Amino acid sequence: MTDAELRQRVKGMIVLCCRLKMLPAELKDDQELFDPAKGPGLDSIDVLELVVNLEREFSVVIPDRETGQRVLRSVNPIVEFITASVKK
Repeated sequence: MTDAELRQRVKGMIVLCCRLKMLPAELKDDQELFDPAKGPGLDSIDVLELVVNLEREFSVVIPDRETGQRVLRSVNPIVEFITASVKK
């Protein structure tokens, strides 16, 4: 899977899991996911759904809160985390 394809899958998952009223293409790679002033403003329920789906879909593990806070900031760190986890 190419980087662009992975980004599209991640964006699609974010929009679907979090029931956002936007198209995946409208979500920018560096857009902050949890700040409603800068992005969609995800909440704690969205985080749970997103983590479960990322782990299931991409066979990755987000083991703790600190990792989640680092990884789930925007599409870019999510893609980087998946890519790094697959290479291990």
